[in-house]
Amino acid sequence: MMTVAELFDLSGKVAIVTGGAMGIGKGISMRLAEAGTSIMIPDLNLEVAQKTAAEIKALGGKAAAIQADVSNISDAQKVVDATIKEFGDLNIMVNNAGIYRFMPAIDMTEAMWDKTLGINLKGLMFFSQAAAKAMIAAKHGGKIINIASIDGFRPTGNLSHYDASKGGVIMLTKAMAQEWAPHGILVNAVAPGGINTPGASALTPSGSMSAEQLMELSKSFVEKLPLKRMGEPDDIGKVVLFLASAAADYMVGGVIVADGGALLV
Repeated sequence: MMTVAELFDLSGKVAIVTGGAMGIGKGISMRLAEAGTSIMIPDLNLEVAQKTAAEIKALGGKAAAIQADVSNISDAQKVVDATIKEFGDLNIMVNNAGIYRFMPAIDMTEAMWDKTLGINLKGLMFFSQAAAKAMIAAKHGGKIINIASIDGFRPTGNLSHYDASKGGVIMLTKAMAQEWAPHGILVNAVAPGGINTPGASALTPSGSMSAEQLMELSKSFVEKLPLKRMGEPDDIGKVVLFLASAAADYMVGGVIVADGGALLV
C-alpha cells in the first residue's frame, strides 16, 4: 500500500494546464508543480504565462509557456506536441481555460455565444482529444481534469451562454470518461463556485446590468454562502492535485463540487 506521501508525489509527471498563467489556472499550476509535475502553460497572454513559468522554476520546479488560443482546434495538437518535445511525455491534461461575461439571453449575440462555447466547450473537447491520443499512443494512460462550474448544475441570471457551456463540460466529462477509461485515461471534473480571480474582478457591465449591479450581485452571493467567503485559486488547485494523484485512481467521470456551500442555499 502506498503511503500518503507517495500517493501525492507527482515527480516525473508532465501536465498541460490551459489558461494556467493566472487565476484558478495559476493556482492549479503551482500546486501540481509543488508535487513534482513539469508544467506546460498554454495561454493567449504569453508574457503572463512566461512569468508564471518563471515563478515555478524559481521555486525549483519545471515549467514552460506557449502562446495558444484554446478555441483554435489546431492549437490543441500544437500544444501537445510542444509539451512532449519539451518534457518527453504527457500524463495530465487540465482544461482550465474559460471565459464568462454577463449578457441576458434576450440580448445574446451570435458572437458572444460562439466565443463562450468555443473556449469553454469546443476547446476543452479538442484539447482533451489531442491529449488522449498522445496518452493512448504512449500506452500509459493518464488523467484529464476539466474545470466545470456550479453553473453546470443550476443557472445564474444573465449567464445562459456560460451555464450551457459548463453543463456541457459536465456531460462531456462523463462521456469521455466512459470511452477512455479502458485505455487507463481517467477523466473527472471540478465544479468551482465563486472564486477570487482577476477574471472575476474584471467583469464588465453587459446588457442591462450596470457595474453597481454587478458589485451588489457579488456581495449578495457571498452573504448567502455558508462559509461567508469567496474561494481562492488554491482551493481549486488542491482539488485538482487530488484528482491528478494516485489517491483518485478509482474515480471515473466524477465531478467534485468546491463552492463553499453555494449549492446548498
